Amino acid sequence: MIPRDFKVLVIDDEANHAEALAEILQRVGYEVTTATSGKTGLLTLDAQRFDVVITDLKMSPVSGLDVLEHVKKVQPETEVLLVSGHGGIEQAVEAIKRGAANYLTKPLKVDEVRETVKEVCQHIERQRSGQSATAAPSSEGEIGRGEDGAFTEFIGRSAQMERIFATIRKVAPTPATVLITGANGTGKELVARAIHRLSPRRDHPFVALNCGAMSEAILESELFGHVRGAFTGAVQSREGRFEFADKGTIFLDEIGDMPLGLQVKLLRVIQEREVVRVGANEPRPVDVRIIAATNRKLEDEVKAGNFREDLYYRLKVVHVQMPDLRDRREDIPELVRHFIADANRAFGRTIKGIEPEALQELKSFDWPGNVRQLKNVIETMVVLASEDTLGKADIPDDLKARSGPSTALLPLEAFDGLSLSKIENYMIRQYLEKFEGNRAKVAAALGISERTLYRKLKEYDLS
Repeated sequence: MIPRDFKVLVIDDEANHAEALAEILQRVGYEVTTATSGKTGLLTLDAQRFDVVITDLKMSPVSGLDVLEHVKKVQPETEVLLVSGHGGIEQAVEAIKRGAANYLTKPLKVDEVRETVKEVCQHIERQRSGQSATAAPSSEGEIGRGEDGAFTEFIGRSAQMERIFATIRKVAPTPATVLITGANGTGKELVARAIHRLSPRRDHPFVALNCGAMSEAILESELFGHVRGAFTGAVQSREGRFEFADKGTIFLDEIGDMPLGLQVKLLRVIQEREVVRVGANEPRPVDVRIIAATNRKLEDEVKAGNFREDLYYRLKVVHVQMPDLRDRREDIPELVRHFIADANRAFGRTIKGIEPEALQELKSFDWPGNVRQLKNVIETMVVLASEDTLGKADIPDDLKARSGPSTALLPLEAFDGLSLSKIENYMIRQYLEKFEGNRAKVAAALGISERTLYRKLKEYDLS
């Protein structure tokens, strides 16, 4: 649960940015005050006490580093988060060395902001209650709400989730590399964060990077950093995510979409525990735990020559397979109750619950988008509901049209004698037609990244 009654001060010299960030946090229950300049922020800090300060890094004449220094003098128990663009990563790292709790990068993502602030507040709560940040995790308590705080985002008591919680607790204290697989929306990043929070690295950075969301050149620079002049636009040297995550954990999402050239370099990092910045020759030592995730079957990618076999086995020291929501339907009632409560707080509604018939209908759906899709549907129902209890009439029509018993595009017999590539070609064509060429929707329906879809379109000469 999100800590209650926490006071947050947001400082940004762009008023619209300050208000947007404040709204993100107010919707989930934080008491937020805004200041639209560093100077105003300092005056506000002198007048009031805050639990968390979120400040933009680049402000003038009073910068984010100036705010951090002031906070540490007048309110040393207050935690500070820096907001930085990609060009300010070095300063953000310096801020952490000076006592900042963490930093956020622009453009801000709603879930990342809330998750980071919540982690900071939970740390504050532990400190206030006298719990040691390095205390051994408790295995007692309700599933998904352990006293260690590691499973606060997980909802469910199914046997599948029980096994995942047990695996997390076993692997977290070790340095083992972990590979998390599962469809989109099943909670792979939540598992990675839980492993980090239960590990000896918990007080060091957790750094997440989507390997399928950028070009090979940009991904290489993001991972390993670069030196000044390494390429056009490299006006100053910059450390990569591996260096920033030193002594912490790096989470490589969509690892199955990483280009082969970078796979070789990642393998070297795992083996040698060092990185070489783009344009440099001298290696830099790093101590980083690697957790990777993918929605692809890496065994098939290895056979197809798209993924290195040696890297696959290096990553898969411990394997966590996330179940689809349709395979743990018994968790849906608890998930629904949880999402209704969250939506009530976020949208100012007072929905009391859901009718049994409506809940039963939700349990019957296949949920191709998994928990993420269920959350979005409940939010829609809560926002549009005309009564104080959700009913079958509140279930979105498009969900009813898409859900229900699974039906193939063609009978299974129609695929007899066809190669996998021909079936893949057919599926892509069908979804291109269904979504009128919208690549984002096609990729989501197929459970692949847009980058992978683009490669397939070129491979099959589709448009």
